[in-house]
Amino acid sequence: MKDPIQRDGLRAKFWEKIPLQKLSPKEWEALCDGCGKCCLNKLEDPETEEIAFTKVACRLLDGDTCRCAQYDIRLQFVPECVHLSPENISEIAYWMPSTCAYRLLHEGKPLYDWHPLISGTAQTVHDAGMSVKGWTIPEFEVHEDEWEDHIIEDL
Repeated sequence: MKDPIQRDGLRAKFWEKIPLQKLSPKEWEALCDGCGKCCLNKLEDPETEEIAFTKVACRLLDGDTCRCAQYDIRLQFVPECVHLSPENISEIAYWMPSTCAYRLLHEGKPLYDWHPLISGTAQTVHDAGMSVKGWTIPEFEVHEDEWEDHIIEDL
């Protein structure tokens, strides 16, 4: 599978040396591992603020590639889609998957060896079983009242 993220011409190991707020736009985008987990619909417990991920995916997620089918214009179709940025990472990090590079780096943790910036290929996230490839349910197939039935216990 061809990596849709341009990872050439980046500063060597930039993620280990440069704060998130000082990354170039290309470096910021290159942090995405392509797992698709951020596109899973989540439920938040109003009392504990705990986030539960579900198998129910955003209607724009391509379940085979784990990529947004309309990334550049996604907000036209899904206005509530969050645009993650260096400016809002501190407010959103808790909501991101625990394996997400943005969250890991925000928390001062290293990237996993399956991350494309470490492995050199976008395929490793799938080979390591860290993506949502092949097991999501499109949100239009499940009524929102039934999302709770599709909570993922271990993500």
